[in-house]
Parts: sequence; C-alpha cells; structure tokens
Amino acid sequence: MAGRLREEARLRSLLAQASARIMAEEGVRDFLVAKRKAAQRLGVTARALMPSNQEIEAALSEYQRLFLAETHNDHVQHLRAAAFEAMRFFERFRPRLVGSVLNGTAGPDADIQLHVFADTVEDVQMFLMERHVPFETGARRLRSGAGEPVSFPTFAFGAGDVNVDVTVFPPTAEREAPRSPVDGKPMRRAGLREVRELLDERAAEPLSAIR
Repeated sequence: MAGRLREEARLRSLLAQASARIMAEEGVRDFLVAKRKAAQRLGVTARALMPSNQEIEAALSEYQRLFLAETHNDHVQHLRAAAFEAMRFFERFRPRLVGSVLNGTAGPDADIQLHVFADTVEDVQMFLMERHVPFETGARRLRSGAGEPVSFPTFAFGAGDVNVDVTVFPPTAEREAPRSPVDGKPMRRAGLREVRELLDERAAEPLSAIR
C-alpha cells in the first residue's frame, strides 16, 4: 500500500513538472491543455494522478527559477513596467493587475491582464475609441466569490511589443475578486501602488541577487 502511494505521488510530481515545462517552453497558457499533453507524453491515463493547477504553478515557478532565471526575471520586469503604463492609461477605471504578470510566472507569450471597473462597458469602449486604440472585444467566464460562473466583457489590444487584455467589471465587483482558476481562492489583484513597489523592489536588488 505504502509503495503504491509513493509511486502515485512520484507520477503526480512528474506530471506537474512536465506540465510546467510545456507551459514554459511551448507557451501553453491553459493548465488543462498542459496536463493533457504531459499525461499523453508520459503515458498516464488515470485521472486521479492529475496534478492540481496549484501544483503545476509551483512547478512552473521552480522551473523558471532554475532554468530561466536571468531571462525570465527580465521578461517579467518588462511586462510589469508595461502593465504599470497601461494601468496609468486606464487610471480613471481603477485598474488592477492580475494573473501571471503579477505572480511572476508569465511566459514569453503572456498577456498583461487587467481588471477595470466601470458603470457600463460602453464607458470603456468609448474611452478606447476616443483615443484611437484599435481593439478586439470578447468575453471571459470567471467564478464569482460565491463560486457561480459569470461572463464579463473584455477588450484586447496591442501596446508596443506586448498585448493587453482588459476585463470590465461593474463597480460593485471591485471589493470582491473572482475566484482564481489556480487555487479557487479570491484572485490576487494589485493596484498602481503595489505594481510600482514590485518594480522598485526588482530595481533595488543587488546585481548578485539578480543574476
């Protein structure tokens, strides 16, 4: 019994590491897609052995730390700086940074993900149109604080060499973040001040620590 449990834990860890490597090296953003690819490559079919999104995110962070340290840190710093400028642009809508750029696991093709708050989606649409920003519209399904799936409008556009993905929430949703697809807890959100602090912390690190 103990031997079987150890083998299952080993396979689960291998699947998490393989999924993380797929996300880091192949630009896969979806945890489920990464899991399925990893399981296929390792020949694992038992659903009970599939790692959680949280386990994969931890493995991804470790992989980036071990194998991509210098280039990855520079990449995240670049995206956070671009996110800060995008947030200043959307300042009237009280923007919050979320996702992989905030938590530091952003891959090479990661978008900057912002949450903004407006009385109507048309307010954000007119704001972009008046500033001649080409954009694409869409929708994103997220789980509310109560766990119910809710669809929110989105705007996506390019800003220099990065892509910005903006999800529009009503003002009442500002104090209650939706559930994270990683761990099911309220999604971490960061305002302008916190993003500025993240940039300052990185810039203040000694050269030996950065390398």
